[in-house]
Amino acid sequence: MAVFAFSVAPLGAGESVTDSVAEAVRIVRESGLPNRTTSMFTEIEGEWDEVMPVIQRATEAVGNGGHRVSLVLKADIRPGRTGQLEGKVARVEEALAEDESATGHA
Repeated sequence: MAVFAFSVAPLGAGESVTDSVAEAVRIVRESGLPNRTTSMFTEIEGEWDEVMPVIQRATEAVGNGGHRVSLVLKADIRPGRTGQLEGKVARVEEALAEDESATGHA
């Protein structure tokens, strides 16, 4: 299982890429795989053979206007682990809460 983070955008499509990015995110959400979108990346969790076709479809959708496409892709591959999209963040939040309890600072 792995968590993938990717950013995809058309190049030379003007100042705003909102519509293109929205179409890419729509494809990810329709995949049914665990996902989250932030201001810089869309994260998706699953096996290679599940996730890569989704990222490919999202990238192709962004390029449908005949635009050159920029794709940035990162992956945290951790065999045998699931729920990492939420679990990784939860562990950091727990560590921060423990630090606050130990020091008495919020």
